[in-house]
Amino acid sequence: MEIQYLGTAAAEGWPALFCDCEICRKARKTGGKELRTRTQSIVDGKILIDFPPDTYTHALKYSLQLGQIQHLLVTHSHMDHFFPVELIHRHEHFGHGAEGMLNVYGNEAVEKAFYDAVLIDRFKVHPLDNAVRFVRLKPFVDFMADGYHIIPVPADHDKRETCFIYIIEKDRKCLLYGHDTGLKMSDAAWDCIFSHKYDLISIDATMGRQHSEGYHMGLPDDLTFVAIMEKHGCIRPDTVKIINHFSHNGGMTHEELDAFAVKHSLIAAYDGMAVSI
Repeated sequence: MEIQYLGTAAAEGWPALFCDCEICRKARKTGGKELRTRTQSIVDGKILIDFPPDTYTHALKYSLQLGQIQHLLVTHSHMDHFFPVELIHRHEHFGHGAEGMLNVYGNEAVEKAFYDAVLIDRFKVHPLDNAVRFVRLKPFVDFMADGYHIIPVPADHDKRETCFIYIIEKDRKCLLYGHDTGLKMSDAAWDCIFSHKYDLISIDATMGRQHSEGYHMGLPDDLTFVAIMEKHGCIRPDTVKIINHFSHNGGMTHEELDAFAVKHSLIAAYDGMAVSI
């Protein structure tokens, strides 16, 4: 199993769109791994996770054939994770040769955003019935997608909707995709997480050096998360542990995040990074 990180930034991007803070100035000057688009990942080139405004950029940069992808997992409805108006372009009028149906999986808020976007008047001449369909998920109700066993687990994020993190399994490999969430998940969510053993965990690091009381995590919380997983036997010494979803408000450059990660046997994700397990 391989996961590629197409984008690794929080909602505002990095450097942030309208920002002139020190971290953003350094990013513009340095370039390379200091430049981050909004968070999105893809598993084995088949399971796309989230659909930010930067999806088109990712498709160009990484030569993605998005018309061949049939499964899109959405964590929650925030714009940096779901920008549904672009989905109209999978209609045969725009997306010639798109293969089969794109299944978009998410919660009720994601479903509303989906239909609000694709059913506007000017798109009615291009209905998506044969190109894209929405599949509403319920917490802990697992499903299969192209041979992948997927479990949506309620996150500690926006209380106005049931945000999800995902457990993804195939061929005896298991990964936990944990963005966006804090540590204050429900007992049922933790129990579900503890019921698996992971070859890779990908955890939220939005707040940088700062401890978070919820909604997101910072690096101190990431260490706590790893310790909890170790205590419950969910990860092994060879489990790949990745921090991802970074904000300039965390106050750290990629170089500093990478140094922290190396010190604690973690990997700091960057745009384009691919990891196999």
